[in-house]
Amino acid sequence: MAKGLQGFSWTMLLLFCAIQELGSWAVESPGLGQPGDPALLAGGRVKRGWVWNQFFVVEEYTGTEPLYVGKIHSDSDEGDGSIKYTISGEGAGTIFLIDEITGDIHATERLDREQKTFYTLRAQARDRQTDQLLEPESEFIIKVQDINDSEPRFLEGPYIGSVAELSPIGTSVMQVMASDADDPTYGSSARVVYSVLEGEQHFSVDSKTGVIRTAVADLDRETQDRYEVVIRATDMAGQLGGLSGSTTVTIVVTDVNDNPPRFPQKMYQFSIVETAPVGTAIGRVKAEDSDVGENTDMTYQVKDEEGVEMFKVTTDSNTQEAIITVQKPLDYESKKVHTVVVEALNKFVDPRFVDLGTFRDQTIVRVSVLDVDEPPEFRPPSNLMEVQEDAHVGSVVGVVTALDPDTANHPVRYAIDRSTDTERIFDIDAKTGAIVTGKVLDRETAGWHNITVLAMEADNHSQVSRASLRIRILDVNDNPPELATPYEASVCEDAKPGQLIQTISVVDRDEPQSGHRFYFTLAPEATNNHHFSLLDIQDNTAAVHTQRVGFNRQEQDVYLLPILVVDSGPPALSSTGTLTIRVCGCDSNGAIQSCNSTAYVMSATLSPGALIALLVCILILVVLILLILTLKRHHKSHLTSEDDEDMRDNVIKYNDEGGGEQDTEAYDMSALRSLYDFSEIKGGDGGGGQIEGGPGRNPTSELRALPQWVQSPDLDFSVFRDYISRKVEQADEDLSVPPYDSFQTYAFEGSDSPVPSLSSINTWSSGSEQDFSYLGGWGPRFRQLAALYAGRRGEEDSEES
Repeated sequence: MAKGLQGFSWTMLLLFCAIQELGSWAVESPGLGQPGDPALLAGGRVKRGWVWNQFFVVEEYTGTEPLYVGKIHSDSDEGDGSIKYTISGEGAGTIFLIDEITGDIHATERLDREQKTFYTLRAQARDRQTDQLLEPESEFIIKVQDINDSEPRFLEGPYIGSVAELSPIGTSVMQVMASDADDPTYGSSARVVYSVLEGEQHFSVDSKTGVIRTAVADLDRETQDRYEVVIRATDMAGQLGGLSGSTTVTIVVTDVNDNPPRFPQKMYQFSIVETAPVGTAIGRVKAEDSDVGENTDMTYQVKDEEGVEMFKVTTDSNTQEAIITVQKPLDYESKKVHTVVVEALNKFVDPRFVDLGTFRDQTIVRVSVLDVDEPPEFRPPSNLMEVQEDAHVGSVVGVVTALDPDTANHPVRYAIDRSTDTERIFDIDAKTGAIVTGKVLDRETAGWHNITVLAMEADNHSQVSRASLRIRILDVNDNPPELATPYEASVCEDAKPGQLIQTISVVDRDEPQSGHRFYFTLAPEATNNHHFSLLDIQDNTAAVHTQRVGFNRQEQDVYLLPILVVDSGPPALSSTGTLTIRVCGCDSNGAIQSCNSTAYVMSATLSPGALIALLVCILILVVLILLILTLKRHHKSHLTSEDDEDMRDNVIKYNDEGGGEQDTEAYDMSALRSLYDFSEIKGGDGGGGQIEGGPGRNPTSELRALPQWVQSPDLDFSVFRDYISRKVEQADEDLSVPPYDSFQTYAFEGSDSPVPSLSSINTWSSGSEQDFSYLGGWGPRFRQLAALYAGRRGEEDSEES
């Protein structure tokens, strides 16, 4: 290996020398300067170029000495060592080193092309003394030369493929691909071929494309459903010395419907009681299928005629089992064992494998019916009976029959479920099953009756059967016809003979099978009638016409016309109805204007809209009246409450002590003196006026009647006496003043008054010194006050005694 690398280096040197003989290149590097730059030129000499080559270095060098890469040289180098060579860029100074004097480049580390294919560097030639650039900086590349050091690798694994069973030879399964990290443009290091290491008995692989194909045509999933195939990839086109890699491919054999269903048994046995209801599951059977997935989906069917009639087979989609169910009621006494042929067949059949045989299988299912004690059965199962509505109580309506289906044939007893016949209209003979009427029937009340009849074993009442019975009541002519409504008609006073007044129809509660036919005629009591005539129209209606010219309301305003109605029977029944005819005034067009009946006048003169408007107006008027009355009552109650507040006893006491006559702030007497001129009262009356109701009383007695305070002979109270008298007179003369009693005491002290206080409380006088009898003369308005003080005086006298 070392010899090969050494030869390579010498070759590079020879190539370098040959190029040098041809001349030099002028290389400009943008960004490092332009021709004529004084920084790049020395002494004004002409700019020269680099003499160099593109370098190669082999990867994975394992020698102990640095690997020679190449040499850079400037044509201005005269070999005196004045030029210093340097490099910069990728790996400069670490991977690649340069001899500053000779320009030789060596690689000091082991290179790997798969990690980095080339390195870009820049070369500089500088003056050793001034360190100035002698040549423009130039870029060069060192390429790493490839060797076959990487084996092929399968990067997309693990590989899992599938192929259908029984596929023909050469059927493509899948493709595998290996990648080689070596240089595909250099030699055969990256040329890969494929081969099978394991599994070549069943599969093959294309050496160039890596496509795996089947090598046999009898792959059977049921025998082996999975294969592990080892594929190898070798570089150098498979030549000796090439590297290789391998991977394992898992190939799954998928299923096809190549196996028919098969029952594990040729016969199955089940049992079921005879009373099992329709739809009861008897059992399940399943046919086995070696296939998987939808290829095992199957359907089941009953093949024999007897089984089809009595039983039904369905498929459970989850378990692929056949479910056998009862389709018709079973009877142990009729047949004890049933044989059913069940067939299973695949739902999805592959036409490619039809020649392998029929994809279906059959088995026999034996169903044994178990005997149980069954309730009686009604025979025949007729549920309709009829009876005339005039049938007498105890008449036979019909007979029901029930038999015990068991071999023992127990006797049967009958009854009626009274929850369906609460009124006990029907009865039944417990032994014979004869149904008789228990009450009088009426078709017009109830035309149908639905009852439930019970049949049970005589010795075991728990075995009960029920049968619904409908009884229709047949009609007989037992209701007479009647007028449809209480007819009322009207006729104009100027009516002419033959004018139609009213058309009459009738109703009949009966419903004869041949239909109704009614006959009309006037009742015998109307034979002398000469005013109206009755015409039978022959369609179960009749028409009433006038028979005379004109009517007079003053003579007779109402006519009662009796009408006899007869039905067609049998037997024929009749009834008499009355038609009321009113005589009314009409206009020239025959429209009724007025009758003697108020209701009729209203209906004739007012339309429904007018009546509604009239009622609305009346309602509004009533609401307004009620509103006015409510407001008036509210206002009156408010005034009454204010009057009640004024009707009270006012006793106002002033019990504060003042400072004498000079104290003008204690009481303001201006309000008392403002209404009257005290000087006039005093001058005109002389201070001796008498109070109403108390004639002959002098001021001395009046002073004694005042509340408890010590009187002074120097004081004049005529002003207050006159004021109170005037107020009493005004109250008696004014009738609008509320009748309340007011007793007010006004007193004041003059200068140098011996009285220490105006208050009537804590007075020096005793109650016995006061006499209130004069209050009785003040009139009815002070009666309550007089009674109050008179009662107090009586209590004091009794205490003293």
